[in-house]
Amino acid sequence: MTETPTIDCYPVTLAPGLSRLFVDFCAGEPAALKFCASAAQEDWQQRPTLPAHWPELIRLLAAQNSLPTAAPALAALEQGAGTVVTGQQVALLGGPLFTPFKAATAIARARHATAAGHPHAAIFWLASEDHDFAEIDHVTFPAGRELKKLVYSGAPAAAVPVGGVILDESITPLVDQAWEILGTSDAMDALAEAYKPGRTLARAFADFYAKIFAAQGLLIVDASGRDFHRLGAPVLRAGLERADELHAALTERNQALEGAGYHAQVAVTDQSSLLFVLDAETGARVALKRTAPTASEPGGLWQAGRQTYSTADLVGILESEPERISPSALLRPVFQDFLLSTSQIIGGPAEIAYFAQSAVLYERILGRHTPAAPRFSGTLIEPQIGELLRKHELTLDRVFAEDAAGLAKLLAARAMPIETKRKLAAAGNALDEELNVLVEWMQSQDKGLGQSAETAASKMRYQMDRLRTLAANFQLQREATLTRHADALAQSLFPGGVMQERVHGAAFYFARYGLELAETVAAQAASACPGHTAIWL
Repeated sequence: MTETPTIDCYPVTLAPGLSRLFVDFCAGEPAALKFCASAAQEDWQQRPTLPAHWPELIRLLAAQNSLPTAAPALAALEQGAGTVVTGQQVALLGGPLFTPFKAATAIARARHATAAGHPHAAIFWLASEDHDFAEIDHVTFPAGRELKKLVYSGAPAAAVPVGGVILDESITPLVDQAWEILGTSDAMDALAEAYKPGRTLARAFADFYAKIFAAQGLLIVDASGRDFHRLGAPVLRAGLERADELHAALTERNQALEGAGYHAQVAVTDQSSLLFVLDAETGARVALKRTAPTASEPGGLWQAGRQTYSTADLVGILESEPERISPSALLRPVFQDFLLSTSQIIGGPAEIAYFAQSAVLYERILGRHTPAAPRFSGTLIEPQIGELLRKHELTLDRVFAEDAAGLAKLLAARAMPIETKRKLAAAGNALDEELNVLVEWMQSQDKGLGQSAETAASKMRYQMDRLRTLAANFQLQREATLTRHADALAQSLFPGGVMQERVHGAAFYFARYGLELAETVAAQAASACPGHTAIWL
């Protein structure tokens, strides 16, 4: 990609299904910012005080980021540079497109701070401790006129952290299928090199994105091991020893969110806690639940499946095997930002909602908030799809308003002969005009009569719409290419009524448009568009 792409900027509300909290946060509404600190102000660039574990952290980061291109970022951290952090679950063959969008946003924000005289490095946090394997065991690639879903069959027997799952021989045919779909490219080479039997999902995912973003110097961290958990033990210990205090704060925060008309992303029940424990025998990640204090156990107990623990038991595990105590979705950002001394955190719509709840944990455990910013949101428009959009005079918002069938009817309506359009318009306008006058007159005579007239009129308008549909369907039969065009547009831009960035595998676009696509997206993540960006490739 050597030419500067054409860019269209849309409001963030173009994306369907966004929560009111996220929309208000993006708009800078005070009601939302009350719950979640925003990185819109430049003072986020003043990094938090360096923690005592900083030299050890840099050593651990260096061990996981061995490419020469990581050296400048590591050197900057040694000199006290700040960090902009984002992350995602490790996923099969690179996961969905919004994953590199997150990384590109962190890179753009770190560059912005550095250019302003406040050196920062971008870090991508692997959410390798999550245990929902069904969420990450697949990837979907466009393949001709269909979407090809590749699914890894080697699911673990227990709900273990997915990052530690070791790929077996069943990964090989999936990589072969990816070769057939994506073809030969630097990105495909990186994918095949990363996803091999005997490697963990976390290592494969990290190695792939380390190469994708090598030119940008992205650092990648898997903090699931003993050394990182030992450094982050103060946060995990607070989750154990201050469990009731933190639970009460979260309950109060959820009530405040709901009272303000927002939603609580994570439900906080009477027994819920902020921690999981890894079973010593199976490695399963089991939620720790609190039990009420009793006369014999005034500090309460903890339940993990059939196993019961005291707080002292769990603190003992934390001291001897810290990697077995795992933070929940609400505590993880606090754990992460304690370790990395984060200046700014990048998240998607759901994560911003998490942060609105986690803010009370930040206050009580870290004594500070980490300002948040939404990740880049975009749709990549391939050249052939761009041609169809221009041919049919369509914009992205119009495509998002229809499914494939509705889009086909829209194209057919636009392709009808001009005389047909005129006659349908004339008939429709005349019908509306006459019906409006008639219904208004009958309403003036009697309220009940007017209601009956309105009902009858709506039926007539429905029949008029049927005439338009009949004409459009006739046009579709005459021009079969219109259906194919509609299917192609929907599959590429809004597959199954879902945003492209959430469905299509990222590796598809890096394979087709080169590793320089990473820089293209990073540049657009730094642009002035505050909402959803369409990038014409």
